[in-house]
Amino acid sequence: MIKGVGGIFWRTKDLDVIKKWYSEVLKMDLESWNGTVIKPELGNETIFSFFTENDSYFPAEQQVMLNFQVHDLNETIKHLEHIGVPLEKKEEISEYGKFVWIKDPEGRLIELWEK
Repeated sequence: MIKGVGGIFWRTKDLDVIKKWYSEVLKMDLESWNGTVIKPELGNETIFSFFTENDSYFPAEQQVMLNFQVHDLNETIKHLEHIGVPLEKKEEISEYGKFVWIKDPEGRLIELWEK
């Protein structure tokens, strides 16, 4: 029945700060309607998964975690270092790919993934 994720929507305390951060840090081209369309590329996947309330993979006070696929995690890390965005956890490599984590200005943990 489901053929894909239609969007991710959430409220923010300071729209201008959040838009600027996502534009500069994650290089999202946000439009006047406060969002963007991320078009799937061949080979991309969207994971939908539940975690128990006490799972430690991301903070318990955060109900949802964003995961963005990147083309080249090393280049992404260089970009983050260049603009002064610290990694919240060091790079992790597993059978699923390579991962790093950053936080947005409102403290949401964001996972960046190279498959």
